[in-house]
Amino acid sequence: MSTVTTVVNPATEAAIAEIPVQGVDEADATVARSLEAGPAWRAVAPADRARLMRRFAAQVEEHAEELAQLETGNVGKPISESRDEVGMVAEVLYFYAGAVDKHRGATVPVAGGVDMTFHEPLGLVAAIIPWNFPIAITSWKVGPALATGNTIVVKPAEITPLTALRLAELALDAGIPEGVFQVVVGKGSVVGTRLAEHPDVAKVAFTGSTEVGREVMSRASGTIKRVTLELGGKSANIIFDDADLERAATATPAGVFANGGQDCCARSRVLVQRTVFEEYLALLADAVDAWTVGDPTDSSIKMGPMVTAAHRQVVAGFLADGMGEPGGGPVEAAHRGSVPDGPGFWFPPTVVAPARAEWRMAREEIFGPVVAVIPFDDEEDAERLANDTPFGLSGSIWTRDGARALRMARAVQAGNLSVNSNSSVRVQTSFGGMKQSGFGRELGLEALESYSDVKNVFVSTEG
Repeated sequence: MSTVTTVVNPATEAAIAEIPVQGVDEADATVARSLEAGPAWRAVAPADRARLMRRFAAQVEEHAEELAQLETGNVGKPISESRDEVGMVAEVLYFYAGAVDKHRGATVPVAGGVDMTFHEPLGLVAAIIPWNFPIAITSWKVGPALATGNTIVVKPAEITPLTALRLAELALDAGIPEGVFQVVVGKGSVVGTRLAEHPDVAKVAFTGSTEVGREVMSRASGTIKRVTLELGGKSANIIFDDADLERAATATPAGVFANGGQDCCARSRVLVQRTVFEEYLALLADAVDAWTVGDPTDSSIKMGPMVTAAHRQVVAGFLADGMGEPGGGPVEAAHRGSVPDGPGFWFPPTVVAPARAEWRMAREEIFGPVVAVIPFDDEEDAERLANDTPFGLSGSIWTRDGARALRMARAVQAGNLSVNSNSSVRVQTSFGGMKQSGFGRELGLEALESYSDVKNVFVSTEG
């Protein structure tokens, strides 16, 4: 029997919803409905499937403010960020609606006949969604899954299920058939495990921590199901002495403190060339002071609270034991922003400088508004420091030297890099990691490949 979880607003600590928490039986029933809906959805003509996805996107646009307010109330992120992310959801659905009839096979010249390839849907996809970007990341998986003719079951994080549930309702309102896009709310250890192991699930698309990603991959291996993993990061923001320092410093807070730093792409290591280190720190302090923290429903606010009180304690632990050495003790913050008094899981934007590359806070994913600023000597030293991590998700390079920018872009081991920018995600371009940040790609046309199989057919023309 289902139990109930109370959904809490991180900015007020007030209960905002009670949601039934489902278990294995409910997950199995959801899978069964999805399997039943699969053949009819696969048979929908490409133009009609695209039309239904465009209607879904239009429903998202029509309910954009409702969805944004729901996301902000559930996650605690600033309303301006939520509005941008809801806009991205509609853009994702429009993009993949346009891709339905463009995911084409090929004919291959061979002797004795005609050889051709087809892209076949996998069947039923399970998507396991994190709590930091619930609505956006749900769309990243739903869009390509539906476009390629799959059905999908989404398991949102138990603490942030509200927008995924509402998206499923809007999909039905748009005419997406029942069973094609469903949501099951439950604990990862129960429902997530069942979906990863279920013999009728063809693929698991997981976004979350590297630790849990290993578990998902292990459990999926029993049925040899497809897996894509978008996992943790410890991204480097590399600032050379020829960069526009003011621009780089002004952009730094958004690169690490956006969404409260609860972002796998957060540039939580800032590597600054030693010759401009102090100048950069002075500029960064001004930028941090301008990074306002407060009521996330206020459109002028740039950062809200941490998602839960427990997560706030995890973030605080990185400062208490930032050196990661026996008896190392706490690290000293070079600069802190301000936070509101009263209810809410607040944590101030925090700069630690100069930090050392071997400290725990400079090596592990903090997932909070804390940045380690580390000096480097030259290009070789910057490359060494940037790659001295098991992760490889994103990063930035700031320089006016075009040749250096290209050298570093090729040298840094990360799946998504920006030059003179901290941007990581665009709907039209692929997104994913290297090393222990995962494999497979979200977004762009590349995502279609991981939601379909290639079938090769040879037709003999010999009598």
